[in-house]
Amino acid sequence: MNETIPQAFAAAVRHDPAAPLLTWYDDGPSNRPGAALDRTEGRAEDRAELSGATLDNWVAKTANLLIDGAGLGHGDTVAVLLPPHWQTAAIVLGASAAGLAVDLGGPPRAVEGVVATPDRVAEAAGWPSGERYATGLLPLAMPLREVPPGFVDFPTEVRTHGDHFAPVQPVDPHDEALAGPVPMSHLAVSRTAIQRAAELGIAAGDRVLIDTRTHPDPLDWLFAPLFAGASVVLCAHLDEAKLTDRASAERVTVVLT
Repeated sequence: MNETIPQAFAAAVRHDPAAPLLTWYDDGPSNRPGAALDRTEGRAEDRAELSGATLDNWVAKTANLLIDGAGLGHGDTVAVLLPPHWQTAAIVLGASAAGLAVDLGGPPRAVEGVVATPDRVAEAAGWPSGERYATGLLPLAMPLREVPPGFVDFPTEVRTHGDHFAPVQPVDPHDEALAGPVPMSHLAVSRTAIQRAAELGIAAGDRVLIDTRTHPDPLDWLFAPLFAGASVVLCAHLDEAKLTDRASAERVTVVLT
C-alpha cells in the first residue's frame, strides 16, 4: 500500500506515463480565450487532457516554485483556495511532493503560502502568509489579464521552474498532508482514500467520470482514484446531454454524478 501522496502519484505515473491520468472538462458557458467553441450548444467547452508524464511535469514545477520561489520548507502549510480543477490537482500534488501541508479553506491560521482564484483573494486577507499566487484556472493555463494586488500570477511563474523535483527530505507517512479543523497525515489520507474508493466502486484500472458538483471533496475526485490506481475524467458544470457520448469517447468505466 502506498502510504504517502507522493508515493501514490509516482506509482500512477510509472504505470503508464503516456496514458491520460486526468482529463478535465468544463461545460459551463464561457467567453474565456482559448476555449474551443462548441457550435452546437453555443458555449465554450474547456477540455484538457493530462497524461501521467504531463501532470508529473506540472507537479514538479509547482513543488520547485513553492520551495525555490516561495521559500517554503518541509512542514510548512500552503492554503489552496481553489475549486476542483486540473490545476488544483497539480498544486495539491506539488505541495505534497514538497512535504507541505495543504489547507483547503478552513478557518484562517498561520500559513506560509496561498494560491487562490481572483474571486477568493479576499479570503486570503485573513490568512497570515508569505507568498501569494493567483490563478484564473483559464483554458491552456493562460495567465490572468489583471493580477490581484499583492499576488503573483501562478501560471506565468510556475512555468519558469524546473521539470524535475528531488525533495531534500522525503515525505514521511506521518507528516501532515491536509491541514484544517481535522488535520490528516499522509497515512490517514491513504487509508481514507482507499476506503472511499471502495465505497464509490473505484478499482485499479478504472476510468472514472466525476461531477465536481456532487463530489467536490478532493478525497473523492483526486485521492480516491489516485490511491486506487484509476484515472479521472473530471467535469465541472456537467451537461447531462453530453454524458453518454463523453463516457463512451473517454472509455469511462465508472460514472459518479
